[in-house]
Amino acid sequence: MTDPISEYLTRIRNAIMAKHKVVEIPASNLKKDITRILFDKGYILNYKFEDDKVQGKIKIALKYHPESKQPAIKSLERISKPGLRKYVDSTEVPRVLNGLGIAIMSTSKGVMTDKEARTQKVGGEVLCYVY
Repeated sequence: MTDPISEYLTRIRNAIMAKHKVVEIPASNLKKDITRILFDKGYILNYKFEDDKVQGKIKIALKYHPESKQPAIKSLERISKPGLRKYVDSTEVPRVLNGLGIAIMSTSKGVMTDKEARTQKVGGEVLCYVY
């Protein structure tokens, strides 16, 4: 496992394509922060952090539309990869779908969305786009 964030996004993407209700992912602090952001922005239904003796797990309840069964997450796209990191200045923070989606960023003030980074005037590493 060379890129844990990419593996995290792929597990969620695969669970959505298979119409699963819950997906279980090995935990890390960065993955927990990304999960909190996805919950706060309404992309997932709920989450639970389970600690065991070794690493811990994140259980994520995926969100679907009640009638059409369409997932709340249309796309998860990894931007900054281990081979090519993508850093942006505070003036160059990207907009996803003209503000309809979110960019999750790792900044000096913690993991946050593109909108929060713009208001706090901080740049950082663009982890992924979600819409």
